[in-house]
Amino acid sequence: MNRYIIATALLMGVAQAEDVPIVGVVQSRCIINTDTAGVYGNPNAYTLTTAPSDGGVVPVVRYDVSLADAYKARITYPTSFSTSPSLSDTVTWTGATTVQEVSDAGMADYDTDKVTYDQTTEYDLTVAGSTWFKTSSTATYGYNKAFPGGTYRAVVQAECIAK
Repeated sequence: MNRYIIATALLMGVAQAEDVPIVGVVQSRCIINTDTAGVYGNPNAYTLTTAPSDGGVVPVVRYDVSLADAYKARITYPTSFSTSPSLSDTVTWTGATTVQEVSDAGMADYDTDKVTYDQTTEYDLTVAGSTWFKTSSTATYGYNKAFPGGTYRAVVQAECIAK
């Protein structure tokens, strides 16, 4: 009888199964920081611009990459206001992203090798280190139509895409 109980217990143990979880946390090796917040200047009634010559401040974003050739920077200039007074006419948007500064001479070709489409600029981050990107933005309202008074905010979208 004992042999029967032991044999049954062994068979039951063989038939059991257990799922054992495995968990891993990946820390990105690409960190995005706002270095300088942008400010719109208002050189005339129908234009808002980040151009310093018109009273604006160009926003600057810094990418810190600790793993070379593993990420792409994707930066998109604004095409709408995130906050603004009510607008009854069309706003035309222009902008551009360029490299402002690099921490390594190997990054010198980033601006030459960038890919630009629509409002987006992509950079292949082939060297570990820090890169500062500046993004200009200009919004023109209607056809020489005055922007209503109020606070206007827009957002530059900065992404780090794993390759």
